[in-house]
Amino acid sequence: MMSFKSINDILDVLGKQAKWQEQPFQRLVKCWAEVVGPVVAAHTRPLSIQRDVLWVATSSAAWAQNLTFGRQSLLLKLNKNLPTALVDIRFSTAGWQNPSVETKQQQTVSPDEHPSYLGDEISCPDVTPTKDANAAFGHWAKIMRSRSHGLPLCPQCQSPTPPGELQRWEVCSVCAAKQF
Repeated sequence: MMSFKSINDILDVLGKQAKWQEQPFQRLVKCWAEVVGPVVAAHTRPLSIQRDVLWVATSSAAWAQNLTFGRQSLLLKLNKNLPTALVDIRFSTAGWQNPSVETKQQQTVSPDEHPSYLGDEISCPDVTPTKDANAAFGHWAKIMRSRSHGLPLCPQCQSPTPPGELQRWEVCSVCAAKQF
């Protein structure tokens, strides 16, 4: 014999199934602004949930640092709205910029705008491949000498340096990278 259930019982079961099937990240995005508040929501963007850790992009490093300190209370509030509890939240400025905007900016930069650009006047000596390692090294050294002839020297390491690097960092790019 077939049992009949009320429509309310069926709708209740379907509602629970829909919530159960909804992805945790989608639920989090829906409640994010309500949980964190409008000010924080304006400076943050949830990116993904990976291994029960929520990754959030922030508009600045200061926002990332401040939110990191308060992440435990934020976790408690978020976990009330999620089917699966998060174990941590990571805040970073990575992912804040729209990737399509970044690629457009990168595409519009021409090589001659780079500080290491030396210009087109550099001639390349014979580029025929050599089979002997010593001859290949000698050929490479000759090319490097011809490229560096007349370049100013880095004040720290005394290496020939493109003028754009000295203008931008006051040292060559290798010495500039060591400072970071």
